[in-house]
Formats: sequence, C-alpha cells, structure tokens
Amino acid sequence: MTSPISLDEHLGGRREHQPLQWKKCLPALFSYYPNMYALSQHSRPSPSLYVQFPVGTFHAGISILPLLLHQQQELDIPSLRVDDGERPKRKERNLSSGPSSAVVPEASVVAALPSTTTTTTSDIGSVVATTGIKDVSMSQIQGVKKPLLHANSFSGERLPKYGVDTRQEEELGKILEDIDKWGIDIYRIAELSNRKPLTTITYTIFMERDLLKTFKIPPKTFITFMMTLEDHYLKDVPYHNSLHAADVTQSTHVLLNSPALESVFTSLEILAAIFAAAIHDVDHPGLTNQYLINSSSELALMYNDESVLENHHLAVAFKLLQNEDCDIFANLGKKQRQTLRKMVIDMVLATDMSKHMSLLADLKTMVETKKVAGSGVLLLDNYTDRIQVLQNMVHCADLSNPTKPLELYRHWVSSIMEEFFQQGDREREQGMDISPMCDRHSATIEKSQVGFIDYIVHPLWETWADLVHPDAQDILDTLEENRDWYQRMIPISPSSSSNDLKEEEGQGDDSEDGPEEELCAAAERIQIQFTLDDEGSGKRAPPEDAQGEDPTM
Repeated sequence: MTSPISLDEHLGGRREHQPLQWKKCLPALFSYYPNMYALSQHSRPSPSLYVQFPVGTFHAGISILPLLLHQQQELDIPSLRVDDGERPKRKERNLSSGPSSAVVPEASVVAALPSTTTTTTSDIGSVVATTGIKDVSMSQIQGVKKPLLHANSFSGERLPKYGVDTRQEEELGKILEDIDKWGIDIYRIAELSNRKPLTTITYTIFMERDLLKTFKIPPKTFITFMMTLEDHYLKDVPYHNSLHAADVTQSTHVLLNSPALESVFTSLEILAAIFAAAIHDVDHPGLTNQYLINSSSELALMYNDESVLENHHLAVAFKLLQNEDCDIFANLGKKQRQTLRKMVIDMVLATDMSKHMSLLADLKTMVETKKVAGSGVLLLDNYTDRIQVLQNMVHCADLSNPTKPLELYRHWVSSIMEEFFQQGDREREQGMDISPMCDRHSATIEKSQVGFIDYIVHPLWETWADLVHPDAQDILDTLEENRDWYQRMIPISPSSSSNDLKEEEGQGDDSEDGPEEELCAAAERIQIQFTLDDEGSGKRAPPEDAQGEDPTM
C-alpha cells in the first residue's frame, strides 16, 4: 500500500489533522482541485490511494475525482452565491493560519482575494476558501473605500430638500423642475449642488416617482448610500465621473416616461433601471477595457478579460449596499432583492460596447415583431423582452450625449477626448501601441464624431425611435442636427486628415503607415468587428476609433 499523501505537505503547509467531516470539508477540498487532479493520475495502477486532507484522512481508489464530483453535485457547490435576500448567520471557523485564497461570488463575477487578509462571511454570503470560511474585508473589492465616508449624521431632523446641503437650494429647485425634460443642464446642477449631481438627480427622481415610499427606503439611508456611491466615482477622471452617471440616470428617467412605455414596467423594474443607471460606471478609472486587458491589470485578471469594468462597477455598487447605513433595499423581500439584482446585472453588463451590435440586432428584431395594445403601448409579456427593452434604454441613455443640445454635447466631447488623450499619454510612456483616438497629437475630433454618430449612435437611436414611435422623434432630430454641425466643422486642409482612425492589427495611431483616407472605412471595420465579436471576449482592439465616447460605457 502506498503511503498517505498529505496535501498539506504537497502545498508546503502544516496543520493538526482532525476527524473527517465530509460535507464540511468540501469547500476546502475543492479549493485544492488542481492538486487533487494530479494525485488522481497517480502512476501506480493497482494500489489504493490515500489522500490526507487538512481536516482528516480520506481513502479512495485509483481515481478520487468521480466521487468528489458526485459529492460536488450533491451539495451543488458551484451554486454557492450571494443571497440578496435574508442572509442566514454563519458560524465563523478559523481552521488554520496558513496561506489562503478565496472566491467571492459578487455581481456574477469571481474576485480573487489576497492571501493575507481576514474575511467576513456575514457581509457577503458564502465564501469558498482553501482553509474554510473566512472573513472578507471590503477593501478586497478594488476601489471600495473603508471606512465609508458618510453616515446618517444630518443636523437636526431636516433632510436636504434635494438630497444635498446647498446655499443655492432655490435656484437648484428651479432647474430641477425640468427633471422630466430631455437635455437638462446637468453642468449647472453640478455647480448648484456642491458637485453632487448624482445624489441630487437620483434623489429627486426617487422622490418624484415615490420610490422611497413604495419600497420603504429611509430617506437618510438613501442619501447616505448616494453620497457614498458618488464618492466612489473618481473626481479626477475627465468623463466617467459622477456627472456622466447623473446624466445617464436622468436620461433613463425621461425614457421611462415615454408614452409607449406607460404602465409597461413595474415599480421594481423602474427601481432597477434607475439604480443601474446610477451605478453603471462607479469607480471607473478613465481607461478602456482593452487597455486594462493589454496591461494585464488586476481588474482584467480578476474578471478574466470579460466585461472587466462593467463587472467591477457592479461589484463595487453591491458591496457598498452591504454596509448597514447604505442598504437601501433592506425592506425588500428576498425574491424582490434577487429579481432586482438580476435585472441590474443584466442592464449594466449590457453597457459594455463590445455587446453593442448584438444588442442592436435584437432590438431591431423586436421592432419588426413588436406587439402593441390598442392604445399603442408596447406589450412585453416575458422577462427576455422586458429586460431587452430596459437594457437598450440604459444603453441609449449611456450613448445620449450626441442627442443633447449642442452646447452640452460639445462639453461631453471635450471631456471624453481628454480622457482618451490621458490614456494615450500613458500608453506612450509605457511603450504600448497608442489606442485609436487616444493620440492627442493626431486625433481628428470632428471627423470621429461624424463617424461615431453615423455608425453607432444613429442606428441605435433610430431603432429605439421606431420602438417607441413617435416619442423619440425630437431626440432623433437633435442628433441629426448635431451630426451636421460636426460635419461642417471637419477641417478641409490635408494636414487635418490625421491618422486617428488607424486600426491595422498590431499598430497604434503613432505608426508610420500613414492616416486612413476615410473615416467611413474605419467605422465599417468597427461594425464588422462588432458583428464578429464573441459577446465581449475582450480579445480584439476596442471600437473607439470612431467614437466620441468610451467603448467601455
């Protein structure tokens, strides 16, 4: 008989062995899966194999994998996940002080946790670790600050009328009277709200829609969460900051008011859509998904190159909710929480621009086969159709800058281009290929906007307008006017035809091969790339060379 093989010894650890408790040791057992597979391929065919685990000694035949897989199915190990409803209390056990890693199911993503950190299961549900269940600290989801900066500490009993303390409350209130109108001056709202536009906009929308009362959300808790969320939008990021989030949230609110969608969505679906819009870019670093992948960033490693930023935004937002002063959904039932969470995840992941073409294709199919009631209201009788409309709604709101009044649109273009240029500067410093439209020395902004509208924004908004006809016609008209303005602004001189649209494989904007002759050719290549893209695999160049907005939105 072979000698017992100790996984502790195999991995360099030492532990006191305890009597085997099979089901309790499975989480630790399966964290050793790669090593166990190697042991199961033991070179000796006849003797039984003894495998000694940290929690006891287990006797198996030549291959232990079938039994392990059977037990895995019995306990449904892969389905361990965060329970957004009531969280049962768990007894914490510290089985050893040896090296560990944990897998945290959060926002449908898996986060690899550092080996030296103690973790808390009461915060996040179940954690499968190499040594059992351990504590998971908030800091282990990148970008989540600890401690939180806001608490329920408002002076007296009076809450700010618009969610923020400001000496210009009256003037702020006048602008917020247009909260239901397309193209509200979001920049002015930011000035009057002490740079808290997201808190102000979202609080105003929740109050108008009576969502606080409907879902029993304490106003103090809501303001605390929104302030905390807004703090997690980075102020030094030119475009993907809380101002952009506020704009997308308000735009989503207006689209929900479309007569064609009147009474179509439930209060819970409306809550999910507005919440998704508010959180959809939280802790955005001002870099594209492709840059994070190419630079082998921690986020790209954590999310396996799949919708890296979108997964991260979700993880941060849902982690913030788990602070007791921030849980705005505390009074929702378990099923409501689970449903809301699923919808929010579906909507935010759909903001990944690598999914744009498939999302648009599905929307076009819906338009061709749409069903309406006698009153002209859309009939959406299943989850797939309902979430598809909500996904496209938030996506439209995310790509709504070119549909806003020209003065606002130009502000947004300036912000996104500066963010692109900062990434290009970083790529140049690091010796990387400079991403399309990120070279401040060669980018042609006006031409890129025309291409972005022609091949990305207009097809999306035209299809949306068909879906809710005639509700979005004014928005479409403004988009076309803005497109014509940028067309007129394209420089005529040959020197202005920059190489900002180069998308040759393995080359950046600073290559020596010369500029592209036509923006349309580049934009057509983008469209083909979108079509061939395998749902956001992240393994192709990002489609930002004909955009005025980040492909990661």
